[in-house]
Amino acid sequence: MQRTFAKAYKAGVKIAFGTDAGAFDHGLNYLEFGYMVDAGMPPMEAIKSATSNAAILLGKDQELGSISKGKFADIIAIDGDPLADIKVMKNVAFVMKAGKIYLR
Repeated sequence: MQRTFAKAYKAGVKIAFGTDAGAFDHGLNYLEFGYMVDAGMPPMEAIKSATSNAAILLGKDQELGSISKGKFADIIAIDGDPLADIKVMKNVAFVMKAGKIYLR
């Protein structure tokens, strides 16, 4: 799977983060970021695959995928720098869904 992903990414295939991963338990979805980076995708591109790029591929970029006025307020904050170490994506320190804070 890693080789196929790497080939697709290098060939310019548009990739969206898959939160329906069946390879691991729910709640461990952050592992996919590491697999993407290990296959050659830069950390910021992996993050975009779960945010702005996913919204574009879903045809929902006017509603989702970035922090902008009029878009859904679904935001997470990570404890750490995912650009330096993508594995810190597991360290979710803040969650806001539809403008309501669930974790602080």
